[in-house]
Amino acid sequence: MASSRAARSWEGSDMSRLAQTEGLTDIQREILSTVRDFVDKEILPVATELEHRDEYPTAIVEGLKELGVFGLMIPEEYGGLGESLLTYALCVEEIARGWMSVSGIINTHFIVAYMLKQHGTEEQKEYFLPKMALGEIRGAFSMSEPGLGSDVSAITSKAARDGDEYVLNGQKMWLTNGGTATLVAVLCRTGEAQEGVAPHKAMTTFLVEKEPGFGEVRPGLTIPGKIEKMGYKGVDTTELIMDGLRIPADRVLGGTPNRGFYQMMDGVEVGRVNVAARGCGVARRAFELGVAYAQQRHTFGKPIAQHQAIQFKLAEMGTKVEAAHAMMVNAARKKDSGARNDLEAGMAKYLASEYCKEVVEDAFRIHGGYGFSKEYEIERLYREAPMLLIGEGTAEIQKMIIGRRLLEEYRTQD
Repeated sequence: MASSRAARSWEGSDMSRLAQTEGLTDIQREILSTVRDFVDKEILPVATELEHRDEYPTAIVEGLKELGVFGLMIPEEYGGLGESLLTYALCVEEIARGWMSVSGIINTHFIVAYMLKQHGTEEQKEYFLPKMALGEIRGAFSMSEPGLGSDVSAITSKAARDGDEYVLNGQKMWLTNGGTATLVAVLCRTGEAQEGVAPHKAMTTFLVEKEPGFGEVRPGLTIPGKIEKMGYKGVDTTELIMDGLRIPADRVLGGTPNRGFYQMMDGVEVGRVNVAARGCGVARRAFELGVAYAQQRHTFGKPIAQHQAIQFKLAEMGTKVEAAHAMMVNAARKKDSGARNDLEAGMAKYLASEYCKEVVEDAFRIHGGYGFSKEYEIERLYREAPMLLIGEGTAEIQKMIIGRRLLEEYRTQD
């Protein structure tokens, strides 16, 4: 097929004018080049076939383990590469360009490792991080519940102290990697509502170790099975049911209860940079597919790329790819500098996910009827892009965060 040949011409090339990042070190460029080469050779050729079968990408995950991607931001003293959030985000952008589900497998692991690095006790860091760097322990995290999504402060799952243990009860929803992970960071309520005390000040993050798979994976802990989804296939998304689940007190993240909400929000903040990076990667792939197909497909005696209507679409798509990438890079660099970046991360996540959806739809339109065919890659991207509109907080939640932060920054009266 002409479009497939055109798309393949982009694989293995580093000729993109768009989404370039200035000021990278030699090491960062080498890491990115290695990941890009892996994506072109090991992910793009098989992604659509695996996605259509909803098959977990075992071989791809093993390859990423060997590259050290699972330990990219874990400090060197714990066996990782000790790289920056920017390096990690740029790698995620490349991986999402190949197949967004693979970036999801890495992201949940990364957030748990980041939370351990930032908030864990020394014993917790020494126990978990070296194994996480190798991908031997794989992470997932759990906040959402069936009756709520972005309203984290309203969670109902509870943990009660019982001697040297906590007993956890409740139901969680939307765990990416819920089946394959062997470590889940679970947010539970550890205090009763008290007048004058904010609900989020009575929450604790627990480090729950479990066996991979489905069913009862530990006494008191059940992963019922995979949730069937429109897109974002291959990666398992699950529920988590706790019924008398006993967790040792030394598996409270950081060793002190009632700090869970802040720990989780810190993780989600870097996770939002990750989601922005995913949006950038998917949008870039959609642009590549669209610009290639537009030069192969002929109508009225010439390639459709020569029609002004298509050139306008390509101009808008390219501009959105570039703008989203710039905002994502800025948010990552802000966090790496040690500065607060919730405003920049929220803006980047909001813009990149919205632009991703629009760029994918324009590429879909450029493909015409073939965009509706499962033989063409754009069909997969069209089903994947919507997840970015809701992952790590919906677009509406991002706008609430952005609006509040802007009012803080530009307050005109006390």
